[in-house]
Amino acid sequence: MSETLLQVEGLIKRFGGFTALDGVSLEVRAGERLGLIGPNGSGKTTLISCVAGTLPTDGGRIVFKGTVLGRMPAYRRTRRGIARSYQVPKPFTSMTVLENVAVPLEYAGRGGGRDVAARALEILVSVGLGDKADENSLSLTQIELRKLELARALAAEPELLIADEVMAGLSNAEVDEMLELLFAFNGRGIAVIMIEHIMRAVMRFSQRIVVLDAGTVIAEGAPDDILKNPDVERAYFGE
Repeated sequence: MSETLLQVEGLIKRFGGFTALDGVSLEVRAGERLGLIGPNGSGKTTLISCVAGTLPTDGGRIVFKGTVLGRMPAYRRTRRGIARSYQVPKPFTSMTVLENVAVPLEYAGRGGGRDVAARALEILVSVGLGDKADENSLSLTQIELRKLELARALAAEPELLIADEVMAGLSNAEVDEMLELLFAFNGRGIAVIMIEHIMRAVMRFSQRIVVLDAGTVIAEGAPDDILKNPDVERAYFGE
C-alpha cells in the first residue's frame, strides 16, 4: 500500500453561524486517484480550498507529506507540491497561452534554472495545446481553456493535483479527452483528487470515492460500493 500523502483530520470550517465543514476526515495516498463527490452545497469546494490554503480553517488539521500545514499560505503549499485547478478558468487575458503557463512556473519556485519558456511549451504539448502557445488565451475554446487550467496547475510540478470540475460544460467526447489527460498525469505518479458531477467520469477514474453531504463524510469506498450505498442515494435523491 502506498504511503499517505495527504491527511485531513476533523476539519472544521465556519462562515458566521453556518458550519460548512463539520469534522471532515479523509486521506489520499501517494499516486492515488480519489473521487470527491456530494450534492451541491455539501462542502466539496470549501474542503479543497482549505487544503490548498485559499481558506483558513476553524479546527482540525491538514497534514501533507508528514508536515502539519497549519496557517501555511497557499503559495507555500504550492511549492510543497499541492496544486489545484478552478471550476471557472481565469487565464491572464493579456498574455499568450505560453505566458499563462510560464507565470506559475516561476511563481511555484520550481524552475531550477531551466529554460522556463521551453518547460512551459513541454507542458502545453502534454495537454494538447502546443500549437496554441503563441495565441492569446482569449482565443481558446471551452475545452482548451480547461486544458490550460490543468497546464497551469501542472506547472507547479505537483505531487497532488486537485481537479475541480474540469469537465463542466463539455461534450461526452470532450469529457473522455479530459479523462485521458488525468489518467496520463496520474500515470506519472501524481495523486489526483477529482471533484466532479459527471458520475460516469468519477466512476471510471476513481480508485476510491469519498462522499460529502452537509459538511460531513457520509460514505467512503470503492466506486461499486458507493453506487449501492443507501446513504449516498438518500443524499442525492432524498427519501
